Amino acid sequence: MPQLTKIGVFYDGNYFLHVSNYYNYDHPQRRRLSITGLHQFIEARVAREEGVPLSRAKIVDSHYFRGRLNATEAQQRGNALYYDRVFDDILMSSGITTHYSPLRTNSGRRHEKGIDVWYALEAYEQTVLRKFDVVVLIASDGDYVPLVRKLSSLGSRVMVVGWDFEFTTDSGSGMVTRTSQDLLREASYPLMMSDIIDHPSSEIESRLVDDLFVSEKKKEAPVPEAKTDKVVLEEPIDGQIGEMMESEIFSLKGGYGFIVYPPNNLFFHHTNVKNVRFEDLMEGDPVEFMLTHSDKGKLVAQEVYFLGELEEEASEQE
Repeated sequence: MPQLTKIGVFYDGNYFLHVSNYYNYDHPQRRRLSITGLHQFIEARVAREEGVPLSRAKIVDSHYFRGRLNATEAQQRGNALYYDRVFDDILMSSGITTHYSPLRTNSGRRHEKGIDVWYALEAYEQTVLRKFDVVVLIASDGDYVPLVRKLSSLGSRVMVVGWDFEFTTDSGSGMVTRTSQDLLREASYPLMMSDIIDHPSSEIESRLVDDLFVSEKKKEAPVPEAKTDKVVLEEPIDGQIGEMMESEIFSLKGGYGFIVYPPNNLFFHHTNVKNVRFEDLMEGDPVEFMLTHSDKGKLVAQEVYFLGELEEEASEQE
């Protein structure tokens, strides 16, 4: 019987969430990625690349890395704490070890600090200890190239699972996501999942692709239609393109929203939310944003930052 091919999987959680949001909000699939389905796909692909039976290619360890809000902040974000726990349950049921780093506030904005270094160190250490035959990196950043080289020097093959996609938002703005070509070149097995999903090469691969997504998209609670009497439009705001401004969330839809900006409201896409998850925002939330033009010349908001915590911190210091 062939020896077991041991697979270790490491998730860049922020990247994985970004890709999952794309398929849920902007791709015809309109479904989120399934952890179970992705693991099944990885095992099947490793078996194919390594030339071993599917039963002998097994994920024996997996880790998920992401910065996130602390419990108090998440509780203040309505259902954020609940959804974090739901996703934790999904990860745990799939045998994934979670590694969370607190989001740090710097110059009034939250950032992940050091999570990529932690990711690289853990991937290298676990490969040394557990002697993975194949290490799977669900990541896109070229900063991981030295990690791939180090893992290869240990004798492990490295599979990079990445996505390339672009789309146009309802406001006409173009959104582009690319996986580092340097990272793909260093990998033993580079996988462009966007191509595989959109153009499966066989009936078997087509079935595996279908299983990459949750079986049935949960119905979201309907969002009330925006009412013009919600905001008093006294005087138009005259902002400059590129200027950082403050206002509040007017309404939220499936993957996009609008910010109060008299005499109209500014469109923003979920990919423009920088310091919290789009799902954590609520109508009426204070936000900072950059005023800019879409590709079609319409005024839109980018670089959207939730400001609720900053106001609380300021009141505590007074």
